[in-house]
Amino acid sequence: MEGIGLGESPRWHEGRLWFSEWVAHEVIALDPDAGHEVRAKVDAFPFSIDWLPDGRMLIIGGQELRRMEPDGSLITHVDLNDLSDHGWNEIVVDGRGNAYINCIGFDLMGGGEPQPGIIAVVTPDGTARQVADDLAFPNGMVVTPDDSTLIIAESYEGRLTAFDIGADGGLSGRRVWADLGEGGDGISLDAEGAVWSPKFRSCVRVREGGEVLERIELDRFCFACMLGGEDGRTLFMNVAEWNGPEGIFNEPRTGQVLAVEAQAAHAGHP
Repeated sequence: MEGIGLGESPRWHEGRLWFSEWVAHEVIALDPDAGHEVRAKVDAFPFSIDWLPDGRMLIIGGQELRRMEPDGSLITHVDLNDLSDHGWNEIVVDGRGNAYINCIGFDLMGGGEPQPGIIAVVTPDGTARQVADDLAFPNGMVVTPDDSTLIIAESYEGRLTAFDIGADGGLSGRRVWADLGEGGDGISLDAEGAVWSPKFRSCVRVREGGEVLERIELDRFCFACMLGGEDGRTLFMNVAEWNGPEGIFNEPRTGQVLAVEAQAAHAGHP
């Protein structure tokens, strides 16, 4: 697919690749064979998506975590104003229904000075609380298949950081999972325990400790990636030209979805 403004937050769900189209404010579901359709319109920028275990979609954007009901309506799941008033960014839902969301901590689009970001958790009972702080532009997140570990990309430090997940959804045991040197955005975990991560004009597969196992060179910036497809071995990448936040709405729209065969299948969440 091409002609996208800026695609982010790719997810493989119900046999299709879903992603957030930030410029058009749309949630798009893409069938590699049958084409794409718009599944939701979102009055927020940026925004990210994932699903609760019962199949309802969550959308984080603005100061709200929203939920799509079976009739397609969007309602407020949780209001997040009490936790932060800047830059809610990414979401991942674990196997127990805990929704982890992160906030970059400053107004990126408005040219604000970078500030430390946070991670919050929204538990199945609807309670939201902060569970981590002091993150350098928190971005894409994954949770391991056993729901024991959360890994997050800290884009401004070029690293992947891991936390242990407690029984109550809390995070502890913070550690550097892999030093990328630079980059890091929307990430995806595979069945061999490696993480695919954007790294500017490339996408790399890295294992814990930082060894790069594979690199895919690209002609434009990679913003996010997701393993999916029928057997989980297709790596989808959201890519676009990048000229800074002020250039996001420029024409022509240079965003694309690319796909390549991967060595190992998808694992964990999302």
